[in-house]
Amino acid sequence: MSDPATPKNMRPSENLDAIVVGAGFAGLYMLHRLRGIGLKAIILEQAAGVGGTWYWNRYPGARCDVESMQYSFSFSEELQQEWQWRERFAGQPEILRYANHVADRFDLRRDIHFETPVRAAHFDDATGRWRITTAGGEEFSARYCIMATGCLSTARLPDIPGRESFAGKTYHTGHWPHEGVDFTGQTVGVIGTGSSAIQAIPVIAEQVRQLFVFQRTANYSIPARNAPMAPDYEQAWKSAYAERRTKARMMRTGILYPLNDTSALAVDPATREREYQARWAAGGLGFMAAFNDLILDRRANDTAAEFVRAQIRAIVRDPKVAEILCPKDHPIGTKRICADTNYFATYNRDNVTLIDLHATPITAITSHGLDTTGARFTLDSIVFATGFDAMTGTLTRIDIRGTLGARLRDKWEAGPRSYLGLMTAGFPNLFLITGPGSPSVLSNMMVSIEQHVDWIADCLAFLQREGLSQIEPRSDAEEAWVAHGNEVADRTLYPAANSWYMGANIPGKPRVFMPYIGGVGVYREICDKVAAGGYADGFLLSAGPARAAAE
Repeated sequence: MSDPATPKNMRPSENLDAIVVGAGFAGLYMLHRLRGIGLKAIILEQAAGVGGTWYWNRYPGARCDVESMQYSFSFSEELQQEWQWRERFAGQPEILRYANHVADRFDLRRDIHFETPVRAAHFDDATGRWRITTAGGEEFSARYCIMATGCLSTARLPDIPGRESFAGKTYHTGHWPHEGVDFTGQTVGVIGTGSSAIQAIPVIAEQVRQLFVFQRTANYSIPARNAPMAPDYEQAWKSAYAERRTKARMMRTGILYPLNDTSALAVDPATREREYQARWAAGGLGFMAAFNDLILDRRANDTAAEFVRAQIRAIVRDPKVAEILCPKDHPIGTKRICADTNYFATYNRDNVTLIDLHATPITAITSHGLDTTGARFTLDSIVFATGFDAMTGTLTRIDIRGTLGARLRDKWEAGPRSYLGLMTAGFPNLFLITGPGSPSVLSNMMVSIEQHVDWIADCLAFLQREGLSQIEPRSDAEEAWVAHGNEVADRTLYPAANSWYMGANIPGKPRVFMPYIGGVGVYREICDKVAAGGYADGFLLSAGPARAAAE
């Protein structure tokens, strides 16, 4: 399948079948599967090591909100039996060790080009190949280009006047210094109270002389109840991994936890309270499975939201601070719900001050610190916990061009368009792992990654067997999938929130609900049906570089 023509500035030994962009969990597994079907492939990775988001996100307290026994690969029985997690919810250092273990165990590093950011990916209509250009000017060619760039990869800095004038140190939680940061004795400002901030703030508060937290939007958070891994719990999973993994793959979120198939409105208040108390005590994201209509019915949702607000008021001693921390502008679960360790209790510390940016907005960052309409804050360091240009940001920052030179960023100007979240029309042989239009960030990412990688690998193996070399979605199938995704989202409360799921955290970004809310199990069945039908449902297949006739 290799092209004999090799550009002058391309390494001759790397005339490839497939190029994978990104060496996080998606890229690592994709490379493993590509080797398994006999394709020559490499990964191009901008970082100096594997791990993706877990390579970059090293902020204090960084931790996965999916239990360790489930946030792990299932493709190798030996791997899942031999690896021992130390905690119920693994921290960033342990997850990064796991990623490195996977890379070494399956001998993946020899085909990974580290510190090689991709600047452009152009489809060559004449040859039917992708030409990949790196920031260093190298070029690579491959029949298939597979984007494993992650959904939360492009950090977002806020557009605050004077940001560059600050004389102290600034940090973003998504690009934390690998050597760590010592805040001992400092006065520190944290801007943002999303997931990374909720994890980082309690840890930073233990170091600093004074911490100011600048909150624009209050967020719901459930205690993680993290603890060392219990040997009997680990053994229970390992002795029944096959059965449990199968069940998880058909869950709405890809996470196996107790479901309650009852409406919150169908039980009396005392029963409802007991269920919420039990979920709160258990900890973790299973809280949102307390009843079956929390994300569908606003009245049901209000019962869960008010329960969490009551917990906040009980934890935070200052009633005024507690009220500022109580979310009231969006239904619970419609923004990423957080899992924390002592987040709300941190505001009882004498050295922590909460600033309500709705009451006193930031006016500027200055050389000395930060000014709001209500006060001037002198700071030694500023931590930007301001999130990411989620799901599309990394892809649209690469100059991706399909047939006839069409740009992906132009096609997605009004919002991302894909078929199944796997491919986009007009870009043959370009695959997106956990792309917009798939369950992606609403799911256990490891489950969704494995499902996408397996689907792509099986698709490429099918093309090989059938003597085909090109696949791309039909535009009508893509339009139908986008419409279906919008329809399903509109049945829920998700569009009621100005969330990064909707692109609302990026000025000028179109407000479109990007992930597929229909559920991991339902989505898997749809994808499997398409594959079982020989990819005839929604795709154009051809044996040569020329585009198939229009549908």
